[in-house]
Amino acid sequence: MKKIFTTALVVMLPLLMMAQGWPSKYDGVMLQGFYWDSFNETRWPKLESQADELAEFFKLVWIPQSGNCGGTSMGYDDLYWFSNYNSSFGSETQLRSMINTFKNKGIGTIADVVVNHRKTINDWVTFPVEVYNGVTYKMLPTDICRNDDGGATLTWANQNGKSLSANNDTGEDWGGMRDLDHKSQNVQDMVKAYVKMLLDDLGYIGFRYDMVKGYSASYTGMYNAYSGTEFSVGEYWDGNQTAVKNWVDGTKVDGVVQSAAFDFPFRYVIRDAANNNKWTNLGTSTNKGLCQETNYKRYAVTFVENHDTQYRDASNQQDPIRTNIEAANAYLLTMPGTPCIFLKHWIDYKESIKQMIYARQLAGITNTSVSYNMANSQGGNYYVQRTVGDHGVMMAAMGNPSYTIPATYVVVASGTNYRLALSKTTETAWASKPSGEYEGTINVTLTAVSQTEGAQLVYTLDGSTPTASNGTRVADGSSINISSKTTLKVGLLINGAVSGVITRNYVIDNSTFEPYEITVFLKDPTVAPNNWKVVNYYTWDSSNKQFNGNWPGEATTDTRVVNGTKFYYRTYQITGKDYYMNFVFNQGPSNVQTEDVTYINKTSFFEVTTQSNKYQVKDITAEYLPYLVDDDPADVNGDSEVNIADINALIDLILAGDNAPVGDVNRDGEVNIADINAVIDAILK
Repeated sequence: MKKIFTTALVVMLPLLMMAQGWPSKYDGVMLQGFYWDSFNETRWPKLESQADELAEFFKLVWIPQSGNCGGTSMGYDDLYWFSNYNSSFGSETQLRSMINTFKNKGIGTIADVVVNHRKTINDWVTFPVEVYNGVTYKMLPTDICRNDDGGATLTWANQNGKSLSANNDTGEDWGGMRDLDHKSQNVQDMVKAYVKMLLDDLGYIGFRYDMVKGYSASYTGMYNAYSGTEFSVGEYWDGNQTAVKNWVDGTKVDGVVQSAAFDFPFRYVIRDAANNNKWTNLGTSTNKGLCQETNYKRYAVTFVENHDTQYRDASNQQDPIRTNIEAANAYLLTMPGTPCIFLKHWIDYKESIKQMIYARQLAGITNTSVSYNMANSQGGNYYVQRTVGDHGVMMAAMGNPSYTIPATYVVVASGTNYRLALSKTTETAWASKPSGEYEGTINVTLTAVSQTEGAQLVYTLDGSTPTASNGTRVADGSSINISSKTTLKVGLLINGAVSGVITRNYVIDNSTFEPYEITVFLKDPTVAPNNWKVVNYYTWDSSNKQFNGNWPGEATTDTRVVNGTKFYYRTYQITGKDYYMNFVFNQGPSNVQTEDVTYINKTSFFEVTTQSNKYQVKDITAEYLPYLVDDDPADVNGDSEVNIADINALIDLILAGDNAPVGDVNRDGEVNIADINAVIDAILK
């Protein structure tokens, strides 16, 4: 018996050790990989294509709730938990591919878990029945809180012969969808199975729990302890520091905290300082954030903006930071806690934010680092904070630049109302340009962050490691011009030894985009089983410009037979590398229309399939593109020209492992690099 008990304990220990809410001394930065209506930017393939770049700066990427919601959605009207992962951001196959690619690059994917409420089908209380791994999961009307929707659901249930739970909500009510009764054993069992599936099947590394004010913190603790997740953060939306700390404590299981929380108190302090340009507020507020509390900074996921606070449009202004966005992020990345960067900020201020993250990494700041105020001047309107990392000290001087940076620090990044400096004890090289893609020649200034007076720098441009005998020696402050793809490595050269080496990868894009034509084919829907009377293309592009007129678009009469099958078709010009077209195929002003077909930038074939609320559309390009015969076999994408677009089409075929005849330009029996060379030859001719 003793031996069995010991074995069981050994098996349980890893689970108990992992379920700690958030790792201690964690040095990663998280990216919120979406913003409101970011359906283009957050497509799974688009995020996946950025994996190499993201991996240099982020260890975690939080993505939207990825289950199907029954229509275009940001994921907060969750419908399917187990059986349907074709969402507004891509297919299940694309989701799995992205998560796996991120994992291989060292990035963990954080799932948005929405279990406070759930969407129903057909009526107020009917949920979808799902089967997963041979188990049927069915949520019942009795799994809905009795006081849901302020009692409106109970009224409907009584009128329709349905019974709700006998239990009231354990948190705040939220109208619009059914609030789940987490006291229900069925709800608990389903949530447990759901979060385990997210980790063990889909490959997520952790959870962001939505609207945790809606149910008792103890249930988040229960679900995390069961799943053994290492990363969990709750959206307890409250600016009161004590309230957020109480929620964190409420997740404890056997005395162990099971979840971190978003640091809303910190967010509100930096919002007010930035919007009002009153930087001394950072020191005078009584609610400075969990990130400055010794016992809670580990569980502080800090941020300055998210999808709920961002400015959306003139009618939905929300509560954004309206100015000093770069400065707000500079302060965020100086502080303890785990910083979460907002995708729109990353897109708009990428070069600056990269430099801020580099500084944090070089200083070795973690979520439990010690941070304290150095100066706070009401008259001068500046505030200076420094955080002690494992490798050095990082300083953020906010506001008026009249504050003099001490001689023991080197300023490495600066902008309106902020300067970031590293202590000379960091002993590292620094480059004025982060890794990334640039147009034309760039000038990179090299800096020695060192206590050694007159320290030299040594660099290479071929990716080799600089040594005392390998590389170019230069003085502190020297600049180099980079005009082609380059891997820069630069280090400190002190007393014949090289240390503090940093690496920067530069991609210089000197190419000119060549517009090309695509054709969008629709398999004839005028025959059985659809029997449409007319075929309309309603079209809009990536800038929301309409083509073929307002809704419902324009009737299409051009047809073409491909491999014995009749297709309707239209042609469009692709005018930029990020340009794309969107479609709704329809039968005119009636309700007979398809779902949205989006992000099309190459010749494609589609088929109208089943109809529910809207007709579904199947992509059948792989089936028919090989038979799109053209006069020139090198015209892979069928745009009547041989150009760079054909090379890109071949690359797509190679990556997809597609041996379709249309890609076999040189007729050697397979699609490979030789076909790309053949297309290049055709272009040069």
